[in-house]
Amino acid sequence: MHIAYIHQHFQTPQDKGGTRSYEMALRLIAAGHKVSMISGTMEDVGERIGIRGDSMKVDVDGIDVHYINAPYANRMSFWERVAVFRQFAKRAQRVVESLKPDLIFATSTPLTVGDPARKAARTLGVPFVFEVRDLWPELPIAMGIIRNPGLKWYLRRMERRIYRAASHCIALSPGMKEGIAETGYPESRISIIPNAADLELFKPERTLPESEWLGDTTCCRFVFSGAHGEANGLDALIDAAVELRRRGEAGIQFVCVGFGKLKPRLIERSRREGVDDVILWHDPVPKQQLAKMLPTFDVGLMLLKNIPAFYRGTSPNKFFDYIASGLPVLNNYPGWLAGMIEQEQFGKVTPPNDATSFADACVWFRDHPDEREAMRGRARAYAEREHSRDRRAGQFVETLERVGRESR
Repeated sequence: MHIAYIHQHFQTPQDKGGTRSYEMALRLIAAGHKVSMISGTMEDVGERIGIRGDSMKVDVDGIDVHYINAPYANRMSFWERVAVFRQFAKRAQRVVESLKPDLIFATSTPLTVGDPARKAARTLGVPFVFEVRDLWPELPIAMGIIRNPGLKWYLRRMERRIYRAASHCIALSPGMKEGIAETGYPESRISIIPNAADLELFKPERTLPESEWLGDTTCCRFVFSGAHGEANGLDALIDAAVELRRRGEAGIQFVCVGFGKLKPRLIERSRREGVDDVILWHDPVPKQQLAKMLPTFDVGLMLLKNIPAFYRGTSPNKFFDYIASGLPVLNNYPGWLAGMIEQEQFGKVTPPNDATSFADACVWFRDHPDEREAMRGRARAYAEREHSRDRRAGQFVETLERVGRESR
């Protein structure tokens, strides 16, 4: 098949984000399919490729990537993002229709990527598969980002229209499947294919020279690798650092690797609270570099703002990077990931908005190096057993092939 794959935020290992679409596209090509990726220009990608005009085709390891000149950055305001989403959707539809694929696949976020896929599929008479990475508009409404009643109605209507047009949906978590089904979409046409652990790129071995490790290597070091935005709830980390400082606890350090629109405010708050020696803020790094850095830490951090919709509606890449790297995980919210951590015993889960419990967990990790080391082994073993990239990619390829066969 020729598959048009729409992902506005497509990233490669050279970039500083998740590479699920890159990996899945390579697996589709290995299975004998042609893949045309339709992407926007996330952060500094446009500058890296030297994009000119409305769009530009680039070969990326055998993937025909059609970059659309619609620059996007995490620091943008809500309405700036809306403008970019609309611009991308309009141009993406034209590109897809010109390609005349056999199947169209679109992956969120944003939700708006489903619209050009839906319209192009109808025009071309081909099947359309929609992948839900976050429950939109449920999450931004729950966060208070979308408040206008008319906009809520419009986005919910768009969500249902996209689902109805899809021959099949892929959800990245059990909770996302529930959210899709709650709109009336048939459960029998929803597959759960979570994010995966890249066991070849992320390994438990500490190959990075100790001179290049981040932070104070005499401390128990906790790492957060991800966006620093509204959803991530990194104020909880500062609250825990303040609690640790109040107790006089030493030998614990947090390292945050990434960027987002709240990062300057978070840095300023950590200075104001007098914990800037406890929290180290580091710029985002390409995934290949991150893979060398993660195993040098002692614990990976899973943090989210305390919004119940998040408990079921996320499937964070960093969690799978952590366990592939053999890191124990400290998680501060309920949900399916918390269940994995507790059942497989490779970390700890604390209640949301509870700096005291979070600080207690940090002290436990510091004071129990042997148990921490055992958790490292259990984390990697679980990643190998349940969440390998090959296993998840095999499910993905089989799903798209089945939809293609059924449509014929």
